[in-house]
Amino acid sequence: METTLEQQTDLIVSEMAENLIGSEIIKLAGEIKAKIRAGEQIYNFTIGDFNPKLFPIPDELKVAIIEAYQNDETNYPAANGMPELREAVSKFIHTTGGFEYPADQLLISGGARPLIYATYQALVDPEDAVIFPVPSWNNNHYSHLSGAKQVLLETTAENNFMPSAKEIEPYIKEASLIALCSPLNPTGTTFSKEGLEEICDLVLAENQRRGPHQKPVYLLFDQIYWILTYGETKHYHPVALRPAMKDYTVYIDGLSKAFAATGVRVGWAMGPQKIIDKMKAILSHVGAWSPKAEQMAVSRYLPQEAAVTNYLNNIKQQLNDLLVAFYNGFQALKQKGHGVDAITPQAALYLTVRFDLKGKKTAEGKVLENTADITQYILNEAKLAVVPFYAFGASKDSTWYRLSVGTASMDAMDDIFAQLESALQKLN
Repeated sequence: METTLEQQTDLIVSEMAENLIGSEIIKLAGEIKAKIRAGEQIYNFTIGDFNPKLFPIPDELKVAIIEAYQNDETNYPAANGMPELREAVSKFIHTTGGFEYPADQLLISGGARPLIYATYQALVDPEDAVIFPVPSWNNNHYSHLSGAKQVLLETTAENNFMPSAKEIEPYIKEASLIALCSPLNPTGTTFSKEGLEEICDLVLAENQRRGPHQKPVYLLFDQIYWILTYGETKHYHPVALRPAMKDYTVYIDGLSKAFAATGVRVGWAMGPQKIIDKMKAILSHVGAWSPKAEQMAVSRYLPQEAAVTNYLNNIKQQLNDLLVAFYNGFQALKQKGHGVDAITPQAALYLTVRFDLKGKKTAEGKVLENTADITQYILNEAKLAVVPFYAFGASKDSTWYRLSVGTASMDAMDDIFAQLESALQKLN
């Protein structure tokens, strides 16, 4: 007998799968794609990715990838990453950021996502508490996949949406993991030196209290955007501030953002040897490795210091120019009395913007009652697509948004703000 679609939807699956929440960003992306297919001109700044025509990967890396395939480097890579790549990454992070991690304390994977998943799996038991701020990227989903108890810290614009030790402290005694990201996705903001020092001191004090026979509280520190800092912004990280944190910190890093190489899929984690080895074992069963050709290509590209420096200087300038242009545009609208705002750019490819439009009426008399209404109005009237912070776990009432500039062009800036101002002027 043929199974009907209705019968298929009634099939019983695991509790984890049944309750896994779909991505709000993907849902919004579907609506945007439908409008574009219908012929609408949409300025889509929702995705944390790059338009490769505007932000191509480095020429030297592209050549190295092609040569690796031509050399038939297409069989299985080493489970923890090709030795040549781990050596190259170890030297790169030392030269660029002063990190002291030998090749054996590095784990290569197909981008950052498998590494974050492996960190959760290696350090978190079912019902363990995981502390993370919201908005933040996907920690709610990784916690769900691990069966963890989620401790969400709702951050505020007053602190640039970065969590503080004071906010973490009430929950740390029950926690196995604190998941932090700096520069932060979705805000593009960073920890201050003092703010991160206080968190490190809190972790160290808690682990001293627990003693050697109790599982420590660990820190997952996602720094995939750390090279992309602008102006006077400086990237601070736990082990540099407090060397004793090296026993408790797993760093997540990779090629994806700083080199506009999101599709190349080369990420790396670094941390205590035992944890890295356990993460390697977990991912060896998943098959989440980065393709060997890409690994070998990156191992040959990163030692080209002059080419790397030149590329990073150029992409940082290009991204900063876009972020500043958007920031200035929002501030100009704010000065005209419109209910918008933006936080000064600090890092990454994201600008934190606000549409404080609740209660406003459209020309047709419809009241914008909630954030979903505001999002739809900005999309429909201004043809501008941005992601509300509730897609990153924040409150549904939040009127803050992520604007990603990786697909933006300076040539379109005047048109973007003309359309946005026109849409705002229609509200009363």
